[in-house]
Amino acid sequence: MSDRRHKDLSGALRAALRGDVDFGTAARALHTMDASNYRRVPLGVVAPRDAADVAAALEVCRTHGVPVVPRGAGTSTAGQATGTGVVLDLTRHMRGILAVDPEARTAVVQPGVVLDELRAAVRPYGLTFGPDPSTHSRCTLGGMIGNNACGAHSVAWGTTADNVRALSVVTYGGGAERRLGHGWDGAPDGLAELVGGNLAAIRTGFPPGLPRRISGYALDALLPERGTDLARAFCGSEGTLGVVTEATVRLVKSPPARALAVLGYADESAAAEAASGLLPHGPLTVEGMAEDLVRDPAARTSLPRGGAWLFVETGGATPAEAWANAEALVRAADAVDARVVTDPAAQRTLWRVREDAAGTATRTPEGAEAWPGWEDCAVPPARLGPYLRDFRALLAAHGLRGTPYGHFGEGCVHARIDFDLVSAEGVRRFRRFSEELAGLVVAHGGSLSGEHGDGQARAELLPRMYGDELTDLFGRFKDLWDPDGGMNPGMLARPARLDENLRFDVLPREPVDVAFGYPQDGGDFATAVRRCVGVAKCRVAGPHQGAGVMCPSFRATGEEEHSTRGRARLLHEMLAGEVVRDGWRSPEVREALDLCLSCKGCRSDCPVGVDMATYKAEFLHHHYAGRLRPAAHYTMGGLPQWLRLAAPFARPLNTAARVRPLAAVAKRLAGIAPERDLPRLAPQTFTRWFRRRGTGAGDLLLWPDTFTNHLSPSVGRAAVAVLESAGLNPALPPGRVCCGLTYVSTGRLDRARTVMRRTLDTMEPLAGKPVVVLEPSCAAALRTDLPELLPDDPRARRLADSVRTFAQALEEYAPDWRPPRLDRPVAGQTHCHQHAVLGDAAERRLRARAGLTGTLAGGCCGLAGNFGFERGHYAVSLACAEDQLLPAVRAAAPGTELLADGFSCRTQLDQLAGRRGRHLAEVLAEGLGS
Repeated sequence: MSDRRHKDLSGALRAALRGDVDFGTAARALHTMDASNYRRVPLGVVAPRDAADVAAALEVCRTHGVPVVPRGAGTSTAGQATGTGVVLDLTRHMRGILAVDPEARTAVVQPGVVLDELRAAVRPYGLTFGPDPSTHSRCTLGGMIGNNACGAHSVAWGTTADNVRALSVVTYGGGAERRLGHGWDGAPDGLAELVGGNLAAIRTGFPPGLPRRISGYALDALLPERGTDLARAFCGSEGTLGVVTEATVRLVKSPPARALAVLGYADESAAAEAASGLLPHGPLTVEGMAEDLVRDPAARTSLPRGGAWLFVETGGATPAEAWANAEALVRAADAVDARVVTDPAAQRTLWRVREDAAGTATRTPEGAEAWPGWEDCAVPPARLGPYLRDFRALLAAHGLRGTPYGHFGEGCVHARIDFDLVSAEGVRRFRRFSEELAGLVVAHGGSLSGEHGDGQARAELLPRMYGDELTDLFGRFKDLWDPDGGMNPGMLARPARLDENLRFDVLPREPVDVAFGYPQDGGDFATAVRRCVGVAKCRVAGPHQGAGVMCPSFRATGEEEHSTRGRARLLHEMLAGEVVRDGWRSPEVREALDLCLSCKGCRSDCPVGVDMATYKAEFLHHHYAGRLRPAAHYTMGGLPQWLRLAAPFARPLNTAARVRPLAAVAKRLAGIAPERDLPRLAPQTFTRWFRRRGTGAGDLLLWPDTFTNHLSPSVGRAAVAVLESAGLNPALPPGRVCCGLTYVSTGRLDRARTVMRRTLDTMEPLAGKPVVVLEPSCAAALRTDLPELLPDDPRARRLADSVRTFAQALEEYAPDWRPPRLDRPVAGQTHCHQHAVLGDAAERRLRARAGLTGTLAGGCCGLAGNFGFERGHYAVSLACAEDQLLPAVRAAAPGTELLADGFSCRTQLDQLAGRRGRHLAEVLAEGLGS
């Protein structure tokens, strides 16, 4: 489209709609991909406010001859949520729950409502929406209707189509909003005649005995003996017929109590063959997975013995009844081993193992990339065991690897496969395998798609499943609804080839010159960026996030560009150079990364381990190369240097900071938010205090990080007291050391490497001694940033491996020490870097031994080092704190100890809540009387 026509289209949409119209570079780049292997570049993005806006947008696009693709959370794995025209983002405004009728057990919703929001709204009535894909915390009802989504509980409650009562839709051809239900009302002209004239083909063309037949159009729902269910026939149409603007859905009674039976089997074939035999017991779920998807040792210990497992959930009116139902099922299961779990928290832990499989499976156990495309075929449940054996054999014949898992009770199998989708030969093999697998699925009486739809990945092969006559009927069905062909062209009817539009085609073939080593990605930044497969766990907001950290900026703004996925998409497009054309100088990428807190939450919470903090540092390093940086990069980014120079003048500087005009000038010059108070400098640094004590060499080293040394030396003094009470003899490094954190977080990577090498020179003579780091962010920098910035220096890995947190050091080197018994509740927050990089298991055990009860909040405090101090970040910093930390503190009972091991967390508590948080070392030292 020419620039003139492009401008005319965007102008016409703005004139016709009340909603948002964005044809900018960032919006287009953010919507080039979904969670599939495919990529299409849209002209622009429209976020309609209501059905009238949807109709107006379709009318404008039809007038201009521009296609439209409706989009929910963008988690589709077959490419159907991508398009070359206008993307309708239905998640921004059209996300209301319009009515709930507990007696009729129905709800009326808009298409952008998130599934978990609907489930939370109806939970007080003892009801739920039955289908629940593993993306339930972010997928939308409109997207579920478009794909006829299923999920783990479809064994009991069916697919989305089974739970839709009526739909309101708008079509590309214009006219009034159509209301679809049972009967022909709302049908396009000629549809009844099309079905009536082809009854024999429709009655015989769909494979029988398949609970998970998602492929193609559901023409059989229009048969008279099936009740002519027009709403059901619309489900699974992947946005190719029209746009859903409202849906009336069925709700089901949720059992008041549930139990989870985890059954262990020798291998996946044994688990698959056992699955269908459990169905007569009326389970709510029968999910299967094999041991090669359980890569977390802690998760492995929570499972019973076996090489594969079935997760079988049972319900009951009481916990005892649910448990009894699970025990009866275990007795009938003939499993190698079994475990019945009734505790809800323990159940959630086990379910997370299964739900994260969609991300875990994107890397093989050896670390190779694995991709969707052929990951939800379905066969009759009784055929699942033989099918899996044939599937494994086909993988081996093509030299491919993949790990099946999924809905074994319904014969639906997910498997990410290590296709080479970069080289021409790899893509040819992808096509050959796809064609042969389609034949294998059909030979077993199955469906090419059992959950995620056909999209571009499978629609080309629908004739192999349905034959030419029925496939031709699909095209005629599409044409009656969409005679102009404007709704999501290239999907289902007259589809694009499955090996076209691959998202890898546009990436550079040679590695990009970068500063970090990217050891998990072969040193290739493009490989690191394409880790993001779009499952969008970073888009989880509200109470559905749980104890995770990712992604605090998205939770604050709700904007896709502030999610981990959105930033990864922009970096992908930056490397592609088609939409984002300025490379490392891109203002769009800089703006999206500006609100990244570098919390590292995605490093642990993202199922595929995207590390946006590292990518941000890399980008800033290149973006500002040879250019003037923001003031904060020089001030807060160089904090170790400035604090060292300021230390002798701490008292007069503290006095000056209390003079408002002077403080205002200093903050303006330093790039600090005017709402922030300047931290108070310690009159005596921790290192000065320690060296005056005159201690000896020591058997472990206590790291004098910048924050402890200059801003909170009380933490260091308390740590010394506790370590010495435990029989340990701490010493300081013999010279000046720094982890380089502030330089890394501001992208001053050359300076960071200089500082790190100087630190390694100081530390190398003491190699082998444990290094206790009190500030979690500094410990994380030493564990990860140090070896990844200096991958060729073996000293970096040695120092990283020697790092211990305060609690880890006590547990490892003073295992018989008993902390003081404090017996009080705690509140506060686990530092985000501790959560993401270091883990807090030792801290939790130490708190328990000291009688400090309760759990700490998840999320990020919002200060995050320099982030919350920088001008322009205060509002987002406050919103992040209000997400979990501040509510947890306000809810704490009197006498509750506020714990915050990070200086940022303590500062945020002090400045926003007026409460003093303390490091665990300070609390324990007080208990010792020190």
